[in-house]
Amino acid sequence: MDTNVLVSGLRSRNGASFKMLSLVGSGKFSLCLSVPLVLEYEAATKKNLKSLGLTSSDVDSVIDYLCQVAEHHKVHYLWRPFLRDPKDDMVLELAVSANADFIATYNKVDFGGVGQFGIKVQSPREFLERIGDRP
Repeated sequence: MDTNVLVSGLRSRNGASFKMLSLVGSGKFSLCLSVPLVLEYEAATKKNLKSLGLTSSDVDSVIDYLCQVAEHHKVHYLWRPFLRDPKDDMVLELAVSANADFIATYNKVDFGGVGQFGIKVQSPREFLERIGDRP
């Protein structure tokens, strides 16, 4: 799950991002995390506290929960740059390391070429439809 999905899901209780966040830990899909991605989640959400209507403690609780229920992966290899944005490379490296089938993001165009790794890039809505849980 790309950072933009997390931020969007925390910003509004409407839409696919929030639905996806609400399903984390339900067993409908596995969330894969790495230390760098968790740090990015934390930085992006804390940078947007005011627009999210959350406190720093709220964000800590969300991230703690994600860390508790997610699959943890160490990325042992780097082959950057592959994508235009280094933060997207970090998400791709995790997906490859975790042998993930999908990356959920609103920036699908930024993940061009990841199909060669056997990974599909989908919006949260497309992903939810795929797992049979329409928003």
